[in-house]
Amino acid sequence: MLRAAEWIVLGIGSAAAIVYGVRRHRPRRIGPWLLLAGAILASGAGDVSTAIGRADVADAFFYVMFVLVAWSLLRLTRAGAILVDRARLIDLLAFACSALLVVWVLVAGDAGQIGDVSAAYVIGALLLLAVVARMLVAVGRNLSAVLLVIGAVGVLVSDIVQPLWPGRLSESGFVVLYLAWGAAALHPSMVRLTEPAAPRPSPWRGRWTALLGISVATPPVVLLFEAALGEVGDGVVIAAAGAITLLLTITRLTDAVTLNSQALARERGLRQASAALVAAADIPAVDQAVRAAIAQLMPPEAIRSAVFAVDDRQLALDTPPGVSSRSWWVGATDQDDATLVCPLRLEPFAVARPGGGALILVGRRDTLTATRDTLEVLAGQAALALDRICLVEAVGRRDSDLYLRAVIRKSADIMVVIEEDRRIRYASPSLRELLGIDDLPPLATLDDLVDPGDRAQLRQAFRDSGDGVVFCSLVRADGGHVMVEATYRDLREDRLVQGFVVTMRSFTQGHEPDGQLSQRDKLDELPAWVNRRSARHKFRF
Repeated sequence: MLRAAEWIVLGIGSAAAIVYGVRRHRPRRIGPWLLLAGAILASGAGDVSTAIGRADVADAFFYVMFVLVAWSLLRLTRAGAILVDRARLIDLLAFACSALLVVWVLVAGDAGQIGDVSAAYVIGALLLLAVVARMLVAVGRNLSAVLLVIGAVGVLVSDIVQPLWPGRLSESGFVVLYLAWGAAALHPSMVRLTEPAAPRPSPWRGRWTALLGISVATPPVVLLFEAALGEVGDGVVIAAAGAITLLLTITRLTDAVTLNSQALARERGLRQASAALVAAADIPAVDQAVRAAIAQLMPPEAIRSAVFAVDDRQLALDTPPGVSSRSWWVGATDQDDATLVCPLRLEPFAVARPGGGALILVGRRDTLTATRDTLEVLAGQAALALDRICLVEAVGRRDSDLYLRAVIRKSADIMVVIEEDRRIRYASPSLRELLGIDDLPPLATLDDLVDPGDRAQLRQAFRDSGDGVVFCSLVRADGGHVMVEATYRDLREDRLVQGFVVTMRSFTQGHEPDGQLSQRDKLDELPAWVNRRSARHKFRF
């Protein structure tokens, strides 16, 4: 009874450790870990039954344990888990099942024993070890996966050694199982075992197809062999092995058909999106084409929100260092959701659109992970369409500038196009003649040309949205001042202009600026230096 109490403590303690690890680390999928906890409880019940002398009941619990463990580990091979490419695993399991069938029929025989060792336990432990080892190969350096492998090795060693040398030492493998699997759930690396990963479809290889064909053909061949000897003594075992092999083969073919269908759907969606983006003439058309492509490429319930921003200033996100056209994760909003950011740029230093922008998708992390490459391609095509639109607009602005220069070259009025930061993009030749300079300095702003006393009112005028008139004085190259009447129009929303258009007209002191203003308004609007100069002239002695 003392030994039974020890197994109860180990089984319940290990299962409780798994449940606690799931609650603490909150992996993406808790189903495989809960199945693993159930397998631990079944193994503990089998050990307790063995300790009290109920070997028949113990065998049933151990068989349930193998089924739950296999189910738990195979759930890690579902799409969106760490073993997203489960084709190789299914091939290996089918071959192992057929090979163990041959071993059972030719070696174990009707007694189900390999010598003094139970063949069923050895076969189950070998399959368990194969699945866990395959998971370790797929994950890489992961302490939780290593602990799972250690527990599987402990079960295999105990199943082989215990019938040969019964005793507490031979049962230590089961103790290792409880301790290792409980510790595997407590370590933070257990989260990586259910993290979504991008699909990695394996290319078709003839040797793997031949291996699967041999696995499927083995149960009928074994049945034919026993029938040729005169009596079929392992019909149940052959039928079970054939059913398992057939089920694995059907799963393999279903995965292949599903992946092929998904690839064709993505290809069709990207082709239609490319046609729509090529025909897009403005930014709203690009936005509409991208959203239509997302609706076709992604399941409706998988995406919660989609933001299409064509400028980094519209985003409240920090771009990770070294990121150019590769997408990145911002973080999870809850257990299953995350935010994927696909930048709308084709190179680190974009010329056509320095603002960049990004396509931001919030939805299920596993779906976003599986379609991440497709979304990056879609973002790249959208960036190409935006660059094309910007280049067309730049060519249009250049042609408009050439046309404008040709029209106003001989005009007495001064035409100036100013960016939002008051940098002068274009100035008519009459401005250089008025200021007595050969050319404007590079990156010159309107503040550089205006008298310091008038800069404040000029900034306030351009800060307010809309059109208006402002009077100011320009500083000539020889230090003199020229009074001008500046009429400005706010065309920042115009796709071709994207700035302020200012028309300046100079007037000499003593002439009225504009007959439409009252005398008080004209006095208030005149530059400060004119008022000071007029006051000194009036009150001089």
